[in-house]
Amino acid sequence: MKPSIAIVILNWNGRNFLEKFLPSVVTHSTGNVEVIVADNGSDDDSERLIAEQFPSVTFLALEKNHGFAEGYNQALSRVTADYYLLLNSDVEVTPGWLGPMVDKMEADRSVVICQPKVLSLQARNAFEYAGAAGGYLDRFGYPFCRGRILQVVEDDHHQYDDSTRISWATGACLLIRSDQWHKAGGFDASFWAHMEEIDLCWRLQHSGYHIAYVPESVVYHLGGGTLNYNHPRKIYLNFRNNLFLLFKNLPLSSLIWLLPFRMCLDGLAALAFLAKGEFGSFSKVLMAHLDFYRQLPALIQKRKQLKAMNQGILKDLRRPVSILWQYFIRKKRIFSEIQSNP
Repeated sequence: MKPSIAIVILNWNGRNFLEKFLPSVVTHSTGNVEVIVADNGSDDDSERLIAEQFPSVTFLALEKNHGFAEGYNQALSRVTADYYLLLNSDVEVTPGWLGPMVDKMEADRSVVICQPKVLSLQARNAFEYAGAAGGYLDRFGYPFCRGRILQVVEDDHHQYDDSTRISWATGACLLIRSDQWHKAGGFDASFWAHMEEIDLCWRLQHSGYHIAYVPESVVYHLGGGTLNYNHPRKIYLNFRNNLFLLFKNLPLSSLIWLLPFRMCLDGLAALAFLAKGEFGSFSKVLMAHLDFYRQLPALIQKRKQLKAMNQGILKDLRRPVSILWQYFIRKKRIFSEIQSNP
């Protein structure tokens, strides 16, 4: 019997995205699959759209906007399936997109999460910023991807068509075993949005599981549908949540030097925003650090719980390369160049 799959699309006032992208999901997601739109307290007519145009899609109403992380936690607490496929509302899927990911996970029980190749909807021969061909962390804890280094994305010349282990999978399109989702407690709701999927992937790898990239599966992502990549709110979340991520998951031997160093680098980034007259972005970096300190007691407890669950062992996922050094000093801006020039 084929495993059951629940494709869960978290929606907040995204009627236009649903109308545009749901047809591909419904058409290309056949078999033992249920498509669910989990609505984060929208006040547009998303529910009516689903009822009138997509009768095969389940509409799951949440009482308010819980954010990305807790929205999925709330939704998936009400969904039963062997696999959960978390899918952004601005993703166009392709024929046969689900099969390769499910086959990968059915064949290898050590793989707990996987992602497809994520290409850009606007430039269909290029990778998309959010996830590209799988994610990693550099020596200072900055996320980067095969196919995307900082703001530079590569064209897809099939250079990343090898299925491989990665450090994190994008939340834009993420397949996870449902039992491991619940065992891990889902996303950390304090993240609200951004990097919560990296945190989840890291937590599961502490327990010995692996994350995989499956290039035979291809989707196209619009990206920045909720917030532009340079929006001050997104800057705040990225700076704050990166500190959350590192504090919770790094081994102590790395944390004691890396966290202060990262705070200094964040200060330099804030000064750079100030020098460019981007006062909103400058203030968001400061706010991110203040909120990190406010959350420190809770983060300490989460770190203790994580260590207790894994016999005191925390796995360090960082790669021995600095993307900032390679990008700004050595002018290396392609994944393959950076990997060969640590």
